[in-house]
Amino acid sequence: MFAVLKTGGKQYKVQAGDVLRVEKLAADAGEKVQFNDVLMLGGDAPVVGAPFVEGAGVQAEVIEQIKGDKVIKFVKRRRKHSSKRTVGHRQKLTLVKITDILSSGADKSGIKAATGSAPAGEAAPAAKPAKKAEAKAEAPAAAAADDLTKLNGVGPAAAKKLVEAGIESFAALAALSDEQIAAIDTIKVKPEWVEQAKELAQG
Repeated sequence: MFAVLKTGGKQYKVQAGDVLRVEKLAADAGEKVQFNDVLMLGGDAPVVGAPFVEGAGVQAEVIEQIKGDKVIKFVKRRRKHSSKRTVGHRQKLTLVKITDILSSGADKSGIKAATGSAPAGEAAPAAKPAKKAEAKAEAPAAAAADDLTKLNGVGPAAAKKLVEAGIESFAALAALSDEQIAAIDTIKVKPEWVEQAKELAQG
């Protein structure tokens, strides 16, 4: 029995025992992974997916993380330019050994799905919205947004940072406690802003 799977934008025809070099996966050596994008199952009763075969999967064991052969890119400019440039590149790959091909029940196997590794610095910004949401949850809800630039010492940039922290009105700023002010990371809230906001909120 063989299967045609898709990973890293490429298709591979595999069977149990095959060793493959695929685009880098987020997995350590010795770890088991499962390829869920199976395009076709071959054998006595071939099954073709539309586009993938439902419930099918290919399980593999990660042998090691490797680098591919160096690819040389050479650029030579003729005539007046008289310049040349050589650039080398080695693609990051993962060496895997196919252990099993499942025709059904792959979604309930409990083995981690084989996914590509995220580029460096991509996972860090994902944590920021959670922090903003937390600050917004702590800040009092405002009925309507006010022009925060009316406060002395608050310019457009500072007003934007206050809005990012969930403070969109004078009432919201006036209702902040000392603990809530200390928890705001985007901007340092000055005590005089809070006093002015109390006056403006009262009208």
